Amino acid sequence: MLDFLAEYGLLGLFIGSFLAATVVPFSADVLLVGMLVADVNSAVALLVVATLGNWIGGITSYGIGRAGKWEWIERLHVSRESLEKQKTRIERFGAPIALLTWVPFIGDVFAVALGFYRVKFLPAIFWMLVGKGARFVCWYLIFS
Repeated sequence: MLDFLAEYGLLGLFIGSFLAATVVPFSADVLLVGMLVADVNSAVALLVVATLGNWIGGITSYGIGRAGKWEWIERLHVSRESLEKQKTRIERFGAPIALLTWVPFIGDVFAVALGFYRVKFLPAIFWMLVGKGARFVCWYLIFS
């Protein structure tokens, strides 16, 4: 079993981390912690793979938001005033709000909002990488 995890575990961790950072309600933390506890790969490899998968998933969510249109949101019965108020908050904090994309479940909403409100791409994905990487490093420190 451990040989299987060592061979395919990093791929599974990458895919799971990617999906968890999109609209799939799942936590990459569970996968990472399980693999850290099983000690089947180096911790550095696990941290890099989990971070990259989750980061690329976050970039995908940003892209989904970027492709969004005001009319689509209004069909969900969200008022334009509410959207404008959220836009003002996002613009006030700017790209560093992408640090919060690590938060399970609501982090995906931040990533989509960053794209939807057209926050500059490179700064947003930089802060997203920092936040997601820090989250996985914290899990490593807790379980090492």
